[in-house]
Amino acid sequence: MQLASVGQSGVCQSSVCQSVRPSSPPSTTPAPRRGRGATGNPANRFESRVLEPFDDGWDTLEGLAELPPLPTTLTRDASKSVISWNNSPDLGFDRAVNPYRGCEHGCIYCYARPTHAYLGYSPGLDFETRLVFKPEVAALLERELRKPGYVCKPMALGSNTDPYQPVERTLKLTRAVLEVLERFGHPVSIVTKSAGVLRDMDILQRMAARGLVRVYLSVTTLDAGLARRMEPRAAAPERRIAAIAALAQAGVPAAVLAAPMIPGLNDAELEKILERASRAGARHAGYVLLRLPHELREMFEAWLGAHFPERARHVLTLIRQTRAGQLNDSRFHERFMGQGAYAELLGQRFNRAARQWGFEDRVKLETRHFAVPGVVPQLSLF
Repeated sequence: MQLASVGQSGVCQSSVCQSVRPSSPPSTTPAPRRGRGATGNPANRFESRVLEPFDDGWDTLEGLAELPPLPTTLTRDASKSVISWNNSPDLGFDRAVNPYRGCEHGCIYCYARPTHAYLGYSPGLDFETRLVFKPEVAALLERELRKPGYVCKPMALGSNTDPYQPVERTLKLTRAVLEVLERFGHPVSIVTKSAGVLRDMDILQRMAARGLVRVYLSVTTLDAGLARRMEPRAAAPERRIAAIAALAQAGVPAAVLAAPMIPGLNDAELEKILERASRAGARHAGYVLLRLPHELREMFEAWLGAHFPERARHVLTLIRQTRAGQLNDSRFHERFMGQGAYAELLGQRFNRAARQWGFEDRVKLETRHFAVPGVVPQLSLF
């Protein structure tokens, strides 16, 4: 086993990244780490043992808040396929590709955190510091698109990790995926919190001209201070709004996701986010209520206690009002929007603001351009 250390620049500092997964004991620090979202490394739900910090009488727990920043490490993914399929009735896509597992943005609320448990990692700090990358993602994607009988429907890029997180600057796996999709004439919907998407404007413009792409910028808050706490390594809110404007001006369909809306924390900003995005050129919009599956419930409570202790109880109470008294509801058709008076009011507010700012219904991406390069279509005899 060998890990490649990645610094602030996202550059892999080792020549070898093995495909094995290291074991990682839970962190014992309850305090926030500088530049990271999670406050610790809770054991994942598959662990049979749990480690808890305690004071042994030598004041060993003091000063933990001043621990040095954690480095990011990369591990090679040895998967032989890259398209993830789903039959969820409340998702707008049935397939997705994710060049990475884990995300250095460190968003504390990320619903994808619990998926890191399948790798033997913690959904906490591991999710944002122990990244898994797929170096052959483009070749594997092309192989799957060439399979006989493949039926083209829009691909989601960024469903379980941000395709433009910091390591993408050097690894360029997302760009490689877009190059494949463009050659095949395959439609794609991109979701990101990074202005780094503008790097690939050349590809996006060409695909947009054929109705093959839409880019969603996720804007959780317009408050830079709150964003720094919730999503410490994602682009600042103003940079995301500027990215929407740049995409729109270049003719690339841009959209905004006010997601997630957290009752009592950022939901008051819903209308303002839609207004700013509309003025920047976004023509489509969506929102999602906070989801707290599996280990994320414990993590979010710990994060609230560390950053907003005076507001934590109120926020958690409001969340329970939208989740039938619990902190999460995983049922289809309920998990994204919630239920109850508070959730219904949030939906009404979104619909009113969407009408006010002229957001359009989702436009269907084109599938008629799909063609396997190098394959001559058979002519009909009739």
